[in-house]
Amino acid sequence: MIKKGSTYVVMGLLNTDSIAYATGKMIESLGGKVIYTVQNERLKKIFFDRGCTDLSQEEKDAMDIRYCDVTIENEVRNLFKDTGEIAGVVHSIAFANPKTCLGDKVYTNYFEDIKQGFHISCVSLAAVTEFAQERMTKGGSVVTLSFASQLAFPYYNWMGVNKAALEALVRALAREYGREHVRVNAVSAGPLTTKAAKSIPHFAHLARTWKKISPMPWDPIKDKQEVANSVVFLLGEYSKKITGQTIYVDGGASSVGGELLPHEKPLMRTPAKKKRAAQERLERMRALQKKSLEG
Repeated sequence: MIKKGSTYVVMGLLNTDSIAYATGKMIESLGGKVIYTVQNERLKKIFFDRGCTDLSQEEKDAMDIRYCDVTIENEVRNLFKDTGEIAGVVHSIAFANPKTCLGDKVYTNYFEDIKQGFHISCVSLAAVTEFAQERMTKGGSVVTLSFASQLAFPYYNWMGVNKAALEALVRALAREYGREHVRVNAVSAGPLTTKAAKSIPHFAHLARTWKKISPMPWDPIKDKQEVANSVVFLLGEYSKKITGQTIYVDGGASSVGGELLPHEKPLMRTPAKKKRAAQERLERMRALQKKSLEG
């Protein structure tokens, strides 16, 4: 459970479609205070100020939004200098140039783009944890977002490599900062429709793939909230002894092999609803039979 009145830093806000936003709203609904971060003022103006038409100006003004480019160490250090005591951090940050690091081929000689993507998507977590833990005087939690790093998906290429490295880093940081009572974990989510995801070539292919391999129904839009719920669980008091872990919130796709057989595919309705619908049909049939006999 979130500590009421405690402050949490949610990094990687882009717009209201982002996992960062869904997580922040969940924290606030449970009584926590949220500091959001955006990379810079330009991105905030483009994607949040102008792009979030579903929020009123009053709602936008009420949010505590700060700037932090995680590739600049001083910006990360200065961010946490000004937060005061915090209870947790969400690292919802990743980037790889879609023109050079994603697509049909894995190999690229754009090595600077590879290094930039690795820095933002993986290495930045180490800097965030180092400076954040200094503000977690009573212990705390750091949670990052990953995606199916144990498998190679088409077009995902170097981002898949970055996510695999990120999960290895989670384990290393969990080992180092455990003595400070700081937990470090990752949530590996199924494909979610966000502004960032739309830059992934053939993202729709991933969404279709999940329909073939996920034992439970997976909604790339609605299940963003289910991912946020798990992030908040790892931030809170009920996960005090969980660290160094990657928790899969993907409908079970990571646990099965191959495509689902026809009889294994998720029902459109839950079993309880299906049973109730069948009962209602039976009752209608009996009513019609009774009426026919009476007539």
